[in-house]
Amino acid sequence: MSGYDSDNIFAKILRGEVPSEKVYEDEDTFVFMDIMPRANGHCLVIPKTPCRNILDAMPGQMSACMATVQKMGHAVMQAFGAEGVTLQQFSEAAGGQEVFHLHFHVLPRVEGVKLRPPGKVEDFAVIKANADKIRKVLN
Repeated sequence: MSGYDSDNIFAKILRGEVPSEKVYEDEDTFVFMDIMPRANGHCLVIPKTPCRNILDAMPGQMSACMATVQKMGHAVMQAFGAEGVTLQQFSEAAGGQEVFHLHFHVLPRVEGVKLRPPGKVEDFAVIKANADKIRKVLN
């Protein structure tokens, strides 16, 4: 396991160097839309402090992220009329991690509707509309 790379894309998003569609933010976490969503409402929860993945996360980072994951799970279910939530977290390359800043995928799910294949960038207008639905529930 290597050290934390402060130039990863999520660190740049946190610093405002790369745009994102922010959905929610508190003192410890930041939530934004995945640009390659596997379901409508697919968002990412990250800690605001440097952390490569769950293997080096401090307990405070984990608890803050999990509280936000739960909040977002409820929000995306309500916003999209979902019946459940899929939570994904990948650690290290062999575990499927591609961006080396701790993050949790929160995907609203409807019975019988499969996840879309990974790797397809969504139209920004669709991403923004989905973010608006979630923000409306959170306000």
